[in-house]
Amino acid sequence: MKKMILLMACAMLAMLPTTMQAQEQKKTERARLKAEAQAEEAIAYAQAVDALKQNSFVLEADQVIFKNGETAFVNSNTNFILVDADHGTVQVAFNVPVAGPNGIGGVTVDGKVSGVKMKTSKKGAVSYNFSVMGSNISAQVWLNMGAGANQATVSINPNFNSRTLTLRGKVIPLEDSQIFKGRAL
Repeated sequence: MKKMILLMACAMLAMLPTTMQAQEQKKTERARLKAEAQAEEAIAYAQAVDALKQNSFVLEADQVIFKNGETAFVNSNTNFILVDADHGTVQVAFNVPVAGPNGIGGVTVDGKVSGVKMKTSKKGAVSYNFSVMGSNISAQVWLNMGAGANQATVSINPNFNSRTLTLRGKVIPLEDSQIFKGRAL
């Protein structure tokens, strides 16, 4: 019996360095993956800031927050804010059975962009404000992007009702977007 316990103890001690080495490899791998993710976020942030400066970007929203605080996850290719020089589009489309004014379940404001103001804080947070004036309706847009990532929050205040919407998503250069535009009002 003592020999069996001694043999098991020796076997456990022999496995200890292997287990410690495996744990160290896991830590190293996690650190490498974290560094890669941070590098990708830094590149995405730099591209987003550059696109905002050039007035050529799309915010592809994957989340909508309504005035009462209710949240809904949405398709990023049909819920977006687009600015291309002096032309802009604000589109929201919800997954509902009704087609809506834009034909895909929501509203599309397509028109001229004016009053663009961009500010960058010392820490790198960006605020970008503008108006989109369509043929029948218009909207005020306030975009806020935190430092170091291309995630942004956008508040939209349309002139045709008092239902301020908030969108969350990623700011990407216009040429990298994959959006589907509905019929504008």
